[in-house]
Amino acid sequence: MTDTLIKAYLSVTDAIAADASPEAAYRAVDKAVADLLGHQLFTILVRCENGEEVERVYSSQPVAYPVQGRKRMGPTPWGDLVLKRKQTFLGPDVAAIRWAFPDHELIESLGLGSVINVSVQQGGEILGTLNVLDREGAYTSEDQVALVRSFTAFLIPALTKARV
Repeated sequence: MTDTLIKAYLSVTDAIAADASPEAAYRAVDKAVADLLGHQLFTILVRCENGEEVERVYSSQPVAYPVQGRKRMGPTPWGDLVLKRKQTFLGPDVAAIRWAFPDHELIESLGLGSVINVSVQQGGEILGTLNVLDREGAYTSEDQVALVRSFTAFLIPALTKARV
């Protein structure tokens, strides 16, 4: 796994070195996480200045989850956990999806039933979140969360540019 992880990090590093656009970073991290962990939906949300809303800046499924879609997540239990307390969220099943997301019916209709949400932070401030979703039971371990979290630093420059 170590060689595979190093190759994934180098792939993201090379992509960002070749193209400094936020989209290049988003695509590179999406591909790396897909190759290492697998997912059916990968999104990146930027935290809006008001702190209550998040805006989607990247989606691997733009028809179902378009870029620039906003959600008011601050005043939700998920927002309290991820955006305020800066904790990760590992939702292994549909019950967790229903607890976390007001749009759980859409999520379930796409065959998604597990999620990992990790915050992208700089200097203690949450810039946004990296989110991966897959079939129910696909994500169950803290090692999977740590793997996703290990890619967040690559997104700091891109999310700094994307802040609204």
